[in-house]
Order: sequence, then structure tokens, then C-alpha cells
Amino acid sequence: MIGWRWGGWRWRSLASPGFNDVLALPIFKQEESSLPSDNENKILPFQYVLCAATSPAVKLHDETLTYLNQGQSYEIRMLDNRKLGELPEINGKLVKSIFRVVFHDRRLQYTEHQQLEGWRWNRPGDRILDIDIPMSVGIIDPRANPNQLNTVEFLWDPAKRTSVFIQVHCISTEFTMRKHGGEKGVPFRVQIDTFKENENGEYTEHLHSASCQIKVFKPKGADRKQKTDREKMEKRTPHEKEKYQPSYETTILTECSPWPEITYVNNSPSPGFNSSHSSFSLGEGNGSPNHQPEPPPPVTDNLLPTTTPQEAQQWLHRNRFSTFTRLFTNFSGADLLKLTRDDVIQICGPADGIRLFNALKGRMVRPRLTIYVCQESLQLREQQQQQQQQQQKHEDGDSNGTFFVYHAIYLEELTAVELTEKIAQLFSISPCQISQIYKQGPTGIHVLISDEMIQNFQEEACFILDTMKAETNDSYHIILK
Repeated sequence: MIGWRWGGWRWRSLASPGFNDVLALPIFKQEESSLPSDNENKILPFQYVLCAATSPAVKLHDETLTYLNQGQSYEIRMLDNRKLGELPEINGKLVKSIFRVVFHDRRLQYTEHQQLEGWRWNRPGDRILDIDIPMSVGIIDPRANPNQLNTVEFLWDPAKRTSVFIQVHCISTEFTMRKHGGEKGVPFRVQIDTFKENENGEYTEHLHSASCQIKVFKPKGADRKQKTDREKMEKRTPHEKEKYQPSYETTILTECSPWPEITYVNNSPSPGFNSSHSSFSLGEGNGSPNHQPEPPPPVTDNLLPTTTPQEAQQWLHRNRFSTFTRLFTNFSGADLLKLTRDDVIQICGPADGIRLFNALKGRMVRPRLTIYVCQESLQLREQQQQQQQQQQKHEDGDSNGTFFVYHAIYLEELTAVELTEKIAQLFSISPCQISQIYKQGPTGIHVLISDEMIQNFQEEACFILDTMKAETNDSYHIILK
């Protein structure tokens, strides 16, 4: 995957003392373009430099390894490396770069989707890769797809100074099997793919890709690991040291193949969520093939004094305070709850400050209406008939009681549309499959449910749900008895 022969030459020619100062010189681009290449016809238009030191405990012919701290911002400099006259079509135009944090281990690459989905459910609201926008320079239209936690992208002008600061929020040991005697974290890759515009104005024409190997540790763990590696190398003999690469202050990403664009649809429930509701058998299936019901949101999401700083970060994400997560990085639940109204307004501004204070001090709001529903089935009907027969035989009331499971539905808007959505969500079906909802009235008539009727439901009323096939093939009527 990595052209190491080219990469190894690149390290010897560029990674030298004072390299940070060289990068800042205006003549750097011209000097870099005059360097020889293994293949003169090969176009390497860009160079990416990660401002983090490489490990000294890497053998000469192995790929470099760089240690990063979880959540810390690291600069990656985007450098125009074109020779004179190369790629004139991008002069004065923007290019698009896609950043990814992916697995280095091929075995984990095969199960990447499952690994990332498992991480998503263990760390709700978090991302694997983020851009530190306030610290970045020269990036335009940065984007982070909520469905791709390990990918960010942006536009930039090669003619202007561009530096992007990235944050990696996962750690290497989160993807390892627990073994006796501790864990050994898996290595990741930071990969950058750059594209230019095609004739339709879409950024799909590949220009350049490069990557480097990293490991991510808990805060300050990378510094300790770097120190440990350095101390181990100092204890080696001069002959042994010759077999290892020196540690450089920066990491040059080496050329690699472009990351394959794999589009997949999640057709299976995410790990960690198994619906405890009984299946709502409408016809042959529970909703359309492409419909995946979301788990119902919690009724309350109160921040507790016992909440850890990591859980507090997740709470801020869930409650739409993501812009302030960096400000409250080390705040626990107790720390946040101690803030006064004036404190929060001073930190976050009037609008968001009042909203955050209300969320921190908010109490549970009772729903306007609560009803209980139970799905009718053939077994339920037989049980009801048996119960009636037993009640006739045992006048003393000591009968074998039948246990029926009801589900609570909480209504806020008191509308037929809301009731349809809540029933569909409760039984993991699509709302489109429910054509109409009726209430069984006197003499068995079916009365169409309206907003006004719902507003006149008694609090904690109980209903049996029955189904009736509608005129169309894939929808049903719901009857409340």
C-alpha cells in the first residue's frame, strides 16, 4: 500500500535538523521541486507534513510511527509541491482534500464498518476525527459527515498558506482484544486524498494521496511513550542504534494508493441495540427493507453530579452544545452543575448561555397525555376467553390471572399524526404502513381518530391494538379497543 522506497528517500532528503524553519521559507517550494525522484514522470503535486515527532524505536526499513494524544490538536501543513508548469489547470482554483483515520492492520480493514459502528454505540455523540476549525488556516467549507465518524473534508487553495489542525478522539486500545498482562494498541493511518474539479464542477479527479502510521494514546500518553522509546534507544550500543531511524520533529506523509470509495447501506441493527418490544406483525415484514427504526430517545437526559468528564462531553453533544465541548473538556457533571447562570452566560454568550443553564438545571417535564396500549393477538383473545370462563367458575375471584404487557405512549402535541408516529416507533415499523387509526365505539362502530378526540382521551387510558388490512397491499388500519 505504501511506496516505501520512495518514502524512505523522502525521509533522508527532507527530515533534517531545522526542518521546521525550512518549511517556513518562501523558497521551500522551489527547492523541493528541484529534488530528484525515482520516477521523473511521476507527478507528486502536494506534500503533507504532520507536526508531531516520529518514534526513535523504528527500524531503518520500516515505516515511521508517530504517537498522538487523544483529543489534542495537531497541525498538518498542506504544501504545494508542483514543478514549474505542472498541473496548470489548478492554478487559481481550489482543490478538495479528504482526511481519514483508518486501520493500519489489513485484518481490521476488512471489518472496519463493524468496528466503527461498535465504537459509535459505545461512544454516542462522539466522532473519531474532527477539525479544529479556529486554529486551522486557509481551509474553506470544512465538512464532517455524521455517518462517517472517521472522515472530514475541506477545500483549499494551493497558492495560499494552508494548515489544518486535526483531533483524533479514539485510542488504539479501544480496538484490541483484552489479553492477560495488558493490552497492545492497534496502529492507525492518517490518510489524505486530494482531488481537482472535473468538467461538471465536481471534485472527483484524483491528484495525490499520502498517509502515515500513528498510534493514539490517552492524554499525555503519547509523550510518555515517546520518552520511553527514547530512553530505550539511549541504552543500546552504537552498533544497535545504526539499525534504527532517528526521531524527527515532524512526520512527512508518504505517497500511497487512493482510499477506495466504498458506499454501504447499514441493513442490520447496530450492535448494542436490541428492541425489547414484541414484533408488530403487519403482513410479511416490519417495515420497508430500507427503513431502519431509530431507538426511542430517552424521556430525560439529566446531567448528574456523578457524570465523568467524558460522559459530560457526550451530554453536551446530545443536547446540541457541541461548539462548547472544547471549553468544558475537563468538566465533570458536578463542575458543570456548580456553574451559576451568570457564569454560563459569560462563557457561552447570552443566547447559548441561557439555553445551557436551562438544560443543566432543567427538571423533567411531564407529558401532556399518557396512554397504555397492548397488541391484540390470537393468543390474547384465547386468554381473555379463558379468563372469562374461569371467572364464571370461581365466584370467589381466586382465578389464574393473565399477565398482559402494555406499553406507555407519551403524547405532547395531542395530534393524530403524533399518535401514528409513536405507535410506529413503539413497534418498529414505518409510519407509512399505518393508513388510519380508529377507535372502537358503541355497537362496534369504528370512529376515525382526530386531534380533538385525542385531546379528550382520559389520562392513563388503556387500549388494545387490533389491525385491519387497508385497501393497499402494504398498509394497515389500527383499531383502538
